[in-house]
Amino acid sequence: MPEGGLDRVRKSRPRLRAALAWLHLWLGLVVGTLFALVSLAGTVLVFHDELLLATRPALASHAPVADAAVMGRLLEEAPWLGITALDLPREALPVWQGYLADGRRAYFAPKDGRLLLVRSPGDDWLMWLHHWHVDLLGGAVGKEVLGVVGWISLGLLASGLYLWWPKRHRMLAQLRWHTGPPARRWLSWHRSSGVLLLPLLGLATLTGVAMIYSSGFRAVLVATLGERPAPIAAAPETTTTRFDWEAVLRAAGDGFPGARVARVAPPADAAPGVTFRVQAPGEWHPVGRSLVGVSRDGSQVLLRHDATADRPGARLSDAIYPLHVAAVGGPGMKLALAITGLLPTFLLVTGFLFWRRRTRR
Repeated sequence: MPEGGLDRVRKSRPRLRAALAWLHLWLGLVVGTLFALVSLAGTVLVFHDELLLATRPALASHAPVADAAVMGRLLEEAPWLGITALDLPREALPVWQGYLADGRRAYFAPKDGRLLLVRSPGDDWLMWLHHWHVDLLGGAVGKEVLGVVGWISLGLLASGLYLWWPKRHRMLAQLRWHTGPPARRWLSWHRSSGVLLLPLLGLATLTGVAMIYSSGFRAVLVATLGERPAPIAAAPETTTTRFDWEAVLRAAGDGFPGARVARVAPPADAAPGVTFRVQAPGEWHPVGRSLVGVSRDGSQVLLRHDATADRPGARLSDAIYPLHVAAVGGPGMKLALAITGLLPTFLLVTGFLFWRRRTRR
């Protein structure tokens, strides 16, 4: 490049840095406030099941037993109860959890199907927080607004990294936490904490945005990295109108050895069988993306899809949700993600204090 071109590049860098700093400041104060409130809700929701059992002890007093007769009765009564999906009892939540068409959740005793609890965002603080976290209490419009907030937040993280990036051999010096003077203290705390926890915060933010635009992200991933063709269900060899729920549940477990049968949807009246979501060994998703379909009499496995055998595009798409909710990595990952959810508030406060102190000076 000619010498004059190099000079123009050098002169433009301070202007670019100043413009980014201005955008980072004001977008951080405005959009960052909303981002911080959403992230605080996420910190609480990391421990959703634990908090639910702690605040609703009646749910925790049961053994996680999946009784086939109870499952069958709940599925057969699903049209009247409004159940669209039913989670089987497990250690983390030892009762039947029904997802209702109106957005509520119902909980049933594992042994006799007795209704224990119905929750909705209007009467349950955890569901209210979940509603706020996924769509700002605004339905489809709120979800779109949250998507924009997510993209801007990713831009704030990238611009913050650029503004922090030190000169050669000054990386460790830039990570120091100073105690004074005040402007230097707040700036060093803001920058150092943001850089150190940037990988986790970036992961949580990116996966959150990917969940909002799930269809678009999945389309890009599978187009780039591939997806195994969807399995085709076989026709049942026997015809019957009644379900043998004992045989059905047993066949679902036998049809996918080593997997946990996690969720079932009420079958349609004309359906040849019923399909279960199962968590195959090695799957991160807490409900699993693998499938097993069983005929009405439980004599035949009609469908078997092992999500762990999918191509990388589909597997990476399936990993977005479990990474966002810390369903992989054990208690350590949960704690790390919960701390990460506090970081946007810390960045907002320290950034505001730095701006206020600098303005006063």
